[in-house]
Amino acid sequence: MSQHPAGAAEHGHGHHDEHENHGSLKAYVIGFLISIVLTVIPLLVVFETSMNKTGVIVTIITMAVIQLIVQLFFFMHIREGEGPKYNVMALILGLFIVLVIVGGSVWIMSFNSVVQ
Repeated sequence: MSQHPAGAAEHGHGHHDEHENHGSLKAYVIGFLISIVLTVIPLLVVFETSMNKTGVIVTIITMAVIQLIVQLFFFMHIREGEGPKYNVMALILGLFIVLVIVGGSVWIMSFNSVVQ
């Protein structure tokens, strides 16, 4: 007879198999290298270019968005799991809420001088 209850043994094996499928070393290394490149590009743009202020800001924001996508797919495994469709929908809802809050705050602050 086994010393472990049947439910605990089954849960342990399923949980172990779940972690093995999260990602390979190759995927982590590729994601890490892409992240480093996406971090160095804005740094070089700021320090080594004579680009105007708007171009620098657009470059930094673009690299940040790409970095977010790389982090989601390579490290947070947004497409994997029991319900990847729900993960993506929850992420989109969260981004929508953040955009509404930030956009509303900027809108209110920009018209604050008109009211006063």
